[in-house]
Amino acid sequence: MVHIPNAVKEKARAIELVVFDVDGVLTDGTLSYSAGGEEVKHFNVKDGVGIKLLADYDIVTAIISAKDSAPLTRRASDLGIGHFYPGCKDKWAQLSTLMDELMLSPQQVCYVGDDVIDLKVMKRIGLSIAPKDAFWLVQEHADLITDAMGGKGVGREVADIILGSRMPLDEAYIKAMLPDFENARSE
Repeated sequence: MVHIPNAVKEKARAIELVVFDVDGVLTDGTLSYSAGGEEVKHFNVKDGVGIKLLADYDIVTAIISAKDSAPLTRRASDLGIGHFYPGCKDKWAQLSTLMDELMLSPQQVCYVGDDVIDLKVMKRIGLSIAPKDAFWLVQEHADLITDAMGGKGVGREVADIILGSRMPLDEAYIKAMLPDFENARSE
């Protein structure tokens, strides 16, 4: 995992909401179409584990995407993401409404984005993260750039950064994913 500067660790400790863009973050940004013209998206299973792990620690997750598609809706549903805003042209306005609803300040929000449409949000929140292959201007404005490229585990890496700022990661995974692990070791 990428080296996390202390200033970023401090910001990560305050995070209560993680918002993901989709294309170029949770996917590699490739648009594929089936023979019937249906859009096909490829998501990384590791991202799903990370997103569910955040929920296990009461960190709210959201998706705000400029695009809308059936595969995206399915993925958000599969992950249990209740704050899902597809087809959103003004991500900052939507995020502001969500922060009001959840009674959160910008410092309690992490946003993960990869392109210029994300800059308006990234400049206004507590922690901004960009994938390794994000547009150069987005990288310049991000607090942190992941080791992972879009669609290749960015969500998992973000979860590790947030949770790793609060506890040892092995502890986070063992408690959340393997609740009977300690009991089995002591028997």
